[in-house]
Amino acid sequence: MTTISTNDLKKGSCIIFRDAPHVVVDKTFVSPGKGSAFSRVKLRNIKTGNVIDFTFKSGEKIEEAPVEVKELEYLYRNNGELVFINPKTYEQLTLPEDSVKDFLPLLKEGETYQVYVMDGQAVALRPPLKVRLKVVRSEAGAKGNTVTGATKEVEVETGYKLQVPLFIKEGDIISINVETGQYVERV
Repeated sequence: MTTISTNDLKKGSCIIFRDAPHVVVDKTFVSPGKGSAFSRVKLRNIKTGNVIDFTFKSGEKIEEAPVEVKELEYLYRNNGELVFINPKTYEQLTLPEDSVKDFLPLLKEGETYQVYVMDGQAVALRPPLKVRLKVVRSEAGAKGNTVTGATKEVEVETGYKLQVPLFIKEGDIISINVETGQYVERV
């Protein structure tokens, strides 16, 4: 069991908190004029995806989670599970679909993703900030309706539908913010 000081926590650190593995999503160090310093930390439960805020005293020791982050290629979906492969060792790992429910519509087969692995089991997917997907279906935009920054609905290769500016057409590759599910830019 390895411990880590709360002063050494940073975004992406993995810890055991309340008997469950968590990843640090955000950390703010606060040093008030009066009283002792502390860290406000936003933690995401690796297994459930729930996010909580917690305050640690400065210098407090917490258990580091025995979690590895591996680059794995997404192969396919099968009976409620996502199948990933390690391209170096050809080892296959599965991950329950519900552990990535928010990111699932943007998950593309053949792409490489960072997966949290604990005790040889895939426990969670670290979603990227943005994904690049090809537009496969696009509605025709209303001509002349450009005064108010008009948008239209498109469908990308994974089946996900979103609103984009009128200049986006079929075949374009667009960048989508994973957290919000919204259009970012044309690539």
